[in-house]
Amino acid sequence: MSTADEIAQLAEPIGGRFGEFGGQYVAETLMPAIAELELAWRAARSDDTYWAEVDGLLADYVGRPSRLYHARRLSAEVGAEVYLKREDLNHTGAHKINNCIGQAVLARRMGKRRLIAETGAGQHGVATATVAALFGVPCEIYMGAEDVVRQALNVERMRLLGATVHPVESGTRTLKDAMNEAMRDWVTNVGDTFYLIGSVAGPHPYPWMVRDLQSVIGREAKVQLRAAAGRLPDALVACVGGGSNAAGLFAPFVGDASVRLVGVEAAGDGVATGRHAATLGAGRVGVLHGSKSYVLTHEDEARLGQIAHAHSISAGLDYPGVGPEHAFWKVSGRATYVARTDDEALAGLERLARTEGILCALETAHAIAALDEVASLVGKAGIVIVGLSGRGDKDMVTVANRRAQAVTP
Repeated sequence: MSTADEIAQLAEPIGGRFGEFGGQYVAETLMPAIAELELAWRAARSDDTYWAEVDGLLADYVGRPSRLYHARRLSAEVGAEVYLKREDLNHTGAHKINNCIGQAVLARRMGKRRLIAETGAGQHGVATATVAALFGVPCEIYMGAEDVVRQALNVERMRLLGATVHPVESGTRTLKDAMNEAMRDWVTNVGDTFYLIGSVAGPHPYPWMVRDLQSVIGREAKVQLRAAAGRLPDALVACVGGGSNAAGLFAPFVGDASVRLVGVEAAGDGVATGRHAATLGAGRVGVLHGSKSYVLTHEDEARLGQIAHAHSISAGLDYPGVGPEHAFWKVSGRATYVARTDDEALAGLERLARTEGILCALETAHAIAALDEVASLVGKAGIVIVGLSGRGDKDMVTVANRRAQAVTP
């Protein structure tokens, strides 16, 4: 079966929406660009020549298929058979490159000569800068000033790759504000610019397109586990910020009713403290960055309904919204969403490092932290696939500082 045929089997949003979620809540000046993008994606999605180029780059440049690794020591600790889908082994160190390759090929087909992107943890910014260098086009990245500091290594990587990095000082100085600035740039330069969104967020067709491009994760995992264990998994677990890693893993399994889908959000300092990024668990339905989904809002009378500040130790989960398909999976009951705190994520990172010799990203560590709960649902013979979305190099300063604080009297 061709890639185009496999992609055609994934659910298509009806009228740009997954149930009630999604849509195109953007300025009128952007609607022609949105319409142009949707037409281009519909054409590319069913075009074997498009997928031949994307699949060729994913194999020869990114290094796909990524490994599905049976984590035996971790399995023994949590009480279930755990497999890790190793997106951390991709070129650039995370799942983000999958989407960036696909969108960059699409941008070239559309005649766009400049790429822009937003980034939080910096992995999407690095991946965008990487494909811009590969394709020989200029690239500008918007990044919250707070994230520029805590992800300094990735900022330097972007600059070495030739990208211009714009620290965003407005608002909370994190991912939400970076996306605001990127959308302003797109409005201003829509004629020659392609906005390469990094997650399953934003106006239609971005949530659909990014999910399709990231579905290579789940499509590979399904084939690999059948080869390794002869059956489907009992559960999938992945971290959820905007939600592209989880959507890419989950989407090919949505029709397999026996497979539990578990997304893990960032509880930060604890949901009860208000300092968290558990959008699906503690948010309300609203509109953010052109899409209707769950969002975090202020509850006090003076700011009622305004978008609230999200907090997580992981910059990639520090976002007050979530992709609309995740919202649909939540309300339909197809997926379950839980949350883990900063401290629990750190413990998960340390556990994976100690048992398997793998240093994962702080985003992924939230999924590791939920494994005990998922294992109790599937039992010792149950199989769980974890989306290991990225490696932890970028987070080592944050982790070291946090560990030092823990031992300081």
